[in-house]
Order: sequence, then structure tokens, then C-alpha cells
Amino acid sequence: MRDDTGYRAPQVCKIVGITYRQLDYWARTGLLTPSIRAAAGSGSQRLYAFQDIVQLRVVKRLLDAGMSLKRIRQAMRILSEQMHSERPLADVTLLSDGSTIYAAHSADEVVDVFRRGQGVFGIAVGPVQEELEGELRRMFPEPRLLEATVPIEA
Repeated sequence: MRDDTGYRAPQVCKIVGITYRQLDYWARTGLLTPSIRAAAGSGSQRLYAFQDIVQLRVVKRLLDAGMSLKRIRQAMRILSEQMHSERPLADVTLLSDGSTIYAAHSADEVVDVFRRGQGVFGIAVGPVQEELEGELRRMFPEPRLLEATVPIEA
């Protein structure tokens, strides 16, 4: 997806499958803040980037798998660190043994996690990203640019 595309909160809620109340709470508590534009008072709108939506979808999947918000915050810190590393986020698989969340980048690391404990579930970020790209292309077939901040004169 294009990096200059921004999504408002109602669109994000529909795409991810969460309520506005959840999204608002997560932004206010720092679980995941919008990377394009944060809320700046009453009436302002948050603007989320594609990678924000990928992370939100991962949060939703972790919640659906029964993980606590405390553990999900740990996973989001891992994802945030991965986004700033040289390794692509799409190569990350989050694994949990029920008490700890691990970030694996290769099949060998995945096997190592399973050897250390009873693996409960894993979420590969790459397929989540690809799934979202397809959904967004269907939802928004026309290329979209960020909202203009300068009024266009007639």
C-alpha cells in the first residue's frame, strides 16, 4: 500500500473489526497511536497509516486469541522495535507460550520457541499485511491521497 494514504478512525474501525471506543482507548493509553496525525482536541480526527492498521489487526487477533491487554502491549513493543530494525515487519511471526510473547524471524526461531515451551498460537505479520492490502484495494479501488491541509481556491 502507498505510504501517503491515511485512514480516519471510522474507516480503521470498519477495516480492523473493532469499535470506535476500543480504538479511542488504545490511542489514549498509548497501545497504538496514529502515526500520521494524532487527535489535537475536540473535533480533530486521528489519521492512521497502513502499518498502523496492520498492527491494529494483530492486536485484534491477539485479543481474539484470549491474550490480555498487558501481554498485547508487550507484543506491540516488539512490533514497534521490529519496525525500526533492518528486518522487514512482514517477516515477523509473533508466538506465545501462554505467558511470554516471542518475535521470530525464521523457521528455526519458531522451532526454538516451541522447544522451550508449549506453543499456544502464532501470528505471522506478513499474511496479515497482505490480507489487509487486498481488503483495502477492494474497499478503496481509487488511489487516495492524504487530506489537503491547504484550501483549494475556486
